[in-house]
Amino acid sequence: MLFTAGNRLTLLQSGTAYFPALIAAIETARVEIHLESYIFANDSTGRRVAAALGAAARRGVAVRVLVDGFGASNFLRTLGADLSADGVDVLVYRPDLARLRLRRNRLRRMHRKIAVIDGELAFVGGINVLDDSDATGKLPPRFDFAVCIEGPLSAVVHARVAHLWQLVRWARLRRRVRTISMPLAVAGRRGEIEATFLIRDNLRHRRDIENAYLGAIASAQHEIIIANAYFLPGRRFRQALLQARERGVRVVVMLQGRVEYVLFHYATHALCETLLRAGIELFEYKASYMHAKVAVIDREWATVGSSNIDPFSLLVAREGNVVVHDREFAAGLRAILDTAMTNDATKVRPVDFLGKNTFARATRWLAYGLVRAMVGVAGYGGEH
Repeated sequence: MLFTAGNRLTLLQSGTAYFPALIAAIETARVEIHLESYIFANDSTGRRVAAALGAAARRGVAVRVLVDGFGASNFLRTLGADLSADGVDVLVYRPDLARLRLRRNRLRRMHRKIAVIDGELAFVGGINVLDDSDATGKLPPRFDFAVCIEGPLSAVVHARVAHLWQLVRWARLRRRVRTISMPLAVAGRRGEIEATFLIRDNLRHRRDIENAYLGAIASAQHEIIIANAYFLPGRRFRQALLQARERGVRVVVMLQGRVEYVLFHYATHALCETLLRAGIELFEYKASYMHAKVAVIDREWATVGSSNIDPFSLLVAREGNVVVHDREFAAGLRAILDTAMTNDATKVRPVDFLGKNTFARATRWLAYGLVRAMVGVAGYGGEH
């Protein structure tokens, strides 16, 4: 794994920090904006971001927006139409035209949440473009993260985003036509942080994110803290965590405590019994909806991104994660996770899963089997 030095990284917690920073960056763009989002909702947040993008296009900035055809299925009929009228180039990744048909390719979604401004400033994380709370507005913002990148790594992110844009454009036009881009400045050294940007696709980078996790877990000596909204690891990942625990490493996993997607909620619970028996600490975040996909290992390795630890993120979706090797950055993220586990989460007791409630256990394993079947029918699986 090749790390890039000389970066300044700012951790942004929830949309309350992310969207003001994103909109401010869009408003200062001079040459080019790339934005990718799995969801781009027609709500107050989506309209604010869209208004900033449209204004940038009207003042001559090349603005390119890529959304997923399933997560943002209504985008072209709502905000996308207005953006196109403003001069924004809008593309949809794999439009979901046959919702009732189960096809292998249908599971290949663009799950990344990335923005790159002038090739010099990049945002990578798990935060979709949508309002940051539930429909009632009574819950705190979603527990989620993004990272703002200033420095040489932003050029790496830009290259990945521009490449995917070109691929989707070729697929739509059915011929290879290069996008005309203005020359972008190369970001110089902005800080002291070493970091790398990893993607997951279905070609050369199928396991890059998973292997980064597995390598860090295998080398862990003291502590592993993972916060992941949809935690359904495959056999290799589970074994890595169990082996870390066997050699005395503290392993902590914070899960989504509120039921957002019933099938995934109970499928995740099917694995809790094995993890608890091994001495792995489990917490369920309940203050609001948790959408985080982050981890801190040995207080110096950290990752922030869009990839869940489940078969859909690790096997079929396009994902993007930043991996950071920096004690100060890791300490900041760890402090937030520790506070969340202390104040906003409930520690799972072994008695909650190791009891003799046959119906509850059967329900959990049925959900787990259904998730595996969904992946299997689509032609994926193997070690997952």
